[in-house]
Amino acid sequence: MQALSANRNAVRPVAKSARSVAFVARPFGTKCVRPAMGRVALKAVNQQATEEKKGNTDSAARQMLGMKGAALETDIWKIRVQLTKPVTWIPLIWGVACGAAASGHYQWNNPTQIAQLLTCMMMSGPFLTGYTQTINDWYDREIDAINEPYRPIPSGRISERDVIIQIWVLLLGGIGLAYTLDQWAGHTTPVMLQLTIFGSFISYIYSAPPLKLKQSGWAGNYALGSSYIALPWWAGQALFGTLTLDVMALTIAYSLAGLGIAIVNDFKSIEGDRQMGLQSLPVAFGVDTAKWICVSTIDVTQLGVAAYLAWGLHEEIYAAVLLALILPQMYFQYKYFLPDPIANDVKYQASAQPFLVFGLLTAGLACGHHVNTLAAAASASGAL
Repeated sequence: MQALSANRNAVRPVAKSARSVAFVARPFGTKCVRPAMGRVALKAVNQQATEEKKGNTDSAARQMLGMKGAALETDIWKIRVQLTKPVTWIPLIWGVACGAAASGHYQWNNPTQIAQLLTCMMMSGPFLTGYTQTINDWYDREIDAINEPYRPIPSGRISERDVIIQIWVLLLGGIGLAYTLDQWAGHTTPVMLQLTIFGSFISYIYSAPPLKLKQSGWAGNYALGSSYIALPWWAGQALFGTLTLDVMALTIAYSLAGLGIAIVNDFKSIEGDRQMGLQSLPVAFGVDTAKWICVSTIDVTQLGVAAYLAWGLHEEIYAAVLLALILPQMYFQYKYFLPDPIANDVKYQASAQPFLVFGLLTAGLACGHHVNTLAAAASASGAL
């Protein structure tokens, strides 16, 4: 919008829209001879309004997903959803699918097994991850007041009573689904219930004092990484097959890559962690050292898994696919993350993590194929 001149100019509207009015200044008694300028101004105002509307839409979406930069929502149910951080459900849901694939017994076109898989995903994602995120926000409310003051608890948009109720509802709901899955699958040992109680305990000591594992960069990040990789994998595999020690060892090792991903998230919270005395790796070692620890754990772990698939399970094709998925991650590390891990953390994760999660599925499929190969060999040997 142009500024008004100081010599008795009047304001005349030259163009209107549903969103704005553009004005140009002209002296009394003269004709407006510059309508083009009005159109330019109108275009600029409309463009700004469009960008603001888009920004509001983005903020609302971030609010519902529990991401940084969220809108300050007042609806209590939207706030409850935000507390569970739906964006964090995805790795757990994916991990359950990887575990089902690793079992070697999941049938992708079986309606009953599809229903069981979806129930297991509901247990691992909205309920147990939601419980983990809510209890983490509760114990992190002072840190979030520094790092992410828009979050529901530090902003005061949800009461203590409502938070505690939500924690118990999500925890008991997850345990109830685990018990249901054990009954549904006909387990003589309630393995789903056992895994759920174990995982819930890890979630609690990760956030709550006196242990509060997240106070230690190594222990906290590994607990987080294993919760995103090993635990959902175990749930999916135990639901449809047998959870074996070799696969448990493989996924525990694979969780080191999850440790690296957890370190990525620490770079955005350096200031708050330092003020609150939390020894995240970027705080303990500095940004430059921590970024190399981060990419090393991600890359070395996946390369080790690829080697195990090739020479341990003799699944050379799956190993080659996994290697092909590791290389783009390395490229994005050098392009985005290593130059500036603080500014480019989100851009790096958006670019590289799809390759990591498909690599996880590749490892699961390799394990499932190996199980079926051994079963077929045993069957053929018995027939002889």
